[in-house]
Amino acid sequence: MKIEVWQGDITTLAVDAIVNAANESLLGGGGVDGAIHRAAGPQLLAECAALPEIRPGMRCPTGEVRATAGYNLPAKHVLHTVGPVWQDGLRDEPALLANCYWKSLQLAEKLGLTSIAFPAISCGVFGYPLHQAAHIAATETLTWQRSHREPQRIILVAYNAATFKVYQQALAALGQPVEVAGPLPPMAAGMELPAAAP
Repeated sequence: MKIEVWQGDITTLAVDAIVNAANESLLGGGGVDGAIHRAAGPQLLAECAALPEIRPGMRCPTGEVRATAGYNLPAKHVLHTVGPVWQDGLRDEPALLANCYWKSLQLAEKLGLTSIAFPAISCGVFGYPLHQAAHIAATETLTWQRSHREPQRIILVAYNAATFKVYQQALAALGQPVEVAGPLPPMAAGMELPAAAP
């Protein structure tokens, strides 16, 4: 098994779960978070709003994950994870970002899911440097796949060509040539990609 990389719109993927780079409220936002909520429809927001708050406005702490149904998405489930906001890399950001990937994979395994797709968590408005985030994504997913049987298929979704190249480099640096994911549904003609994940 290899980690796969695919460039395109994560909301079009017919996999068991896509991961949403959410904020702590889980009530939608910009970038890939907003795109997933728009594609899934209002039932997703309703399910998220019904999740218990840990404190006012927080349903999921940074580095944790919560699961919902996929509703109008081709994906059966959405795993919502909250990535760290980049400050200087010295405030547990790497460990928290690693948790986003690892705990999403743990939950996918617990739910019996065989395929999962990740966006570039924290690389949008949260400001995480792409090369460093890609290294963490590659390291965590490869480490998981070497010691677990499920999910069998792990896809890193690049929202543009530059991100795709950085994923290639991160995987190659860890001794794995990139495998382009397929077959996956192509983007509809003229469809705009969502912005980077928060």
